[in-house]
Amino acid sequence: MTLIVNAEVESTPGTDVRIVGSRITEIGRGLAAGTAAVVDARGGALIPGLTDHHLHLHALAADSVSIRCGPPQVHDGPALAAALESAPGDEHGWVRGVGYIDTVAGDLDAAALDRLHARRPVRVQHRSGAMWVLNSAAIAATGLAAADHPGVERDASGAPTGRIWRADDWLRERLPAGRPPALGAVGAELTRLGITTVTDATPDLRPGSLTAIAEAVASGEVPQRVHLLGAPLAGAPLHPRMSVGPYKIVLADSGLPDLDALAGAIRAAHAVGRPVAAHCVSRESLLILLAVLHEVGTLSGDRVEHGALVPRETIADLARLGLRVVTQPGFLAHRGDYYLREVEPRDLPDLYRCRSLLDAGVPLALSSDAPYGPLDPWAVMAAAIAREAPTGEVVGADERISAAAALAGYLSPAKDPGGPARQIVVGGEADLVLLHVPVAEAWAAPAAELVRLTVIGGHRYPAP
Repeated sequence: MTLIVNAEVESTPGTDVRIVGSRITEIGRGLAAGTAAVVDARGGALIPGLTDHHLHLHALAADSVSIRCGPPQVHDGPALAAALESAPGDEHGWVRGVGYIDTVAGDLDAAALDRLHARRPVRVQHRSGAMWVLNSAAIAATGLAAADHPGVERDASGAPTGRIWRADDWLRERLPAGRPPALGAVGAELTRLGITTVTDATPDLRPGSLTAIAEAVASGEVPQRVHLLGAPLAGAPLHPRMSVGPYKIVLADSGLPDLDALAGAIRAAHAVGRPVAAHCVSRESLLILLAVLHEVGTLSGDRVEHGALVPRETIADLARLGLRVVTQPGFLAHRGDYYLREVEPRDLPDLYRCRSLLDAGVPLALSSDAPYGPLDPWAVMAAAIAREAPTGEVVGADERISAAAALAGYLSPAKDPGGPARQIVVGGEADLVLLHVPVAEAWAAPAAELVRLTVIGGHRYPAP
């Protein structure tokens, strides 16, 4: 039993909140402590726990032990070669790199990667998460020459170039055997940031990955509630803190889908009562999705993942179809300078829209896409408010949103992204975040350091 006293709750200072088990049982002033452990909020805001509506748990865990292959750590070819050479490698001698971008050493393929590091098998992931590049040693070790996966890129002679598109699970099966990475450090970091629920957006989760996530949730390594987009259509055995969400469908910008195949995939998901969560990061992919949904119809809960480029002429269509958008404005603070330099000027106003979607009545939720985007929700909220690139230049000033709207983007339930923000009420789940300061002060400079205490299911973190 816990009693939080002297908190700011729903803009009301001096409020006490009693927690018994996993529920909030009483809200008022001057509540008697009885046998409860008392936490003095000292005027800090008590808010509902945050939901990251789109991230990748196992990729986050793997990312933490990978070599950084792009800015700000690595800026050119010699620095990348040095980073790969100094990498310790895993127990099988493989080197795993992440975060590569073409500005470092050009259009990377096996030959280019061999010139940087050839003595050990190396795989480097593009920072978009869409592509892996293997050197010759890795190509030989995975048998890539004889592979038949459509994501394996080949040259004019039919030999693999070393680039593999949208084939994470397929590639993982050809790597030396091993369990999915441990999730304890990820769970601890999420808790430190005030995140009490996550939506894992990894598509087509394999049984081993599902089991590993369930085991991490059951053991408490991941104390958060976990909502899955990549569970198979038939469902999956789940822990009580896990749930199945819309069915993830990837409209890859590296190879846009056949319209009939996309329509069939959406119909199959809708037939078993699951909405779809459609990965769309390009203008073309969004236009294709909208055209197909006009043909097959929508289901309540259908959602667009990323919405990296939303042409203004599609906004009314999104609203008419009842779609919601789960986006990541944190990329603007993380990569805004690159966008300003490389994105077509006509597309800049369409990047990671927020304000125009809300104004049109399109439900909007914020998220990180970690590890491909910054995990820190306070940094993502700050990016949605200011929309500043690393140099300070604003990307799409008209798409700025208020601090309250940014927070609401993290407060909607996992099962209703962009829906009404959760509130602290008697009988509600005790998933809470206690800040060091009142809300008004927090919005003057949003930062993870403002999180004093996270409560998940009535359990306090850090533990008393």
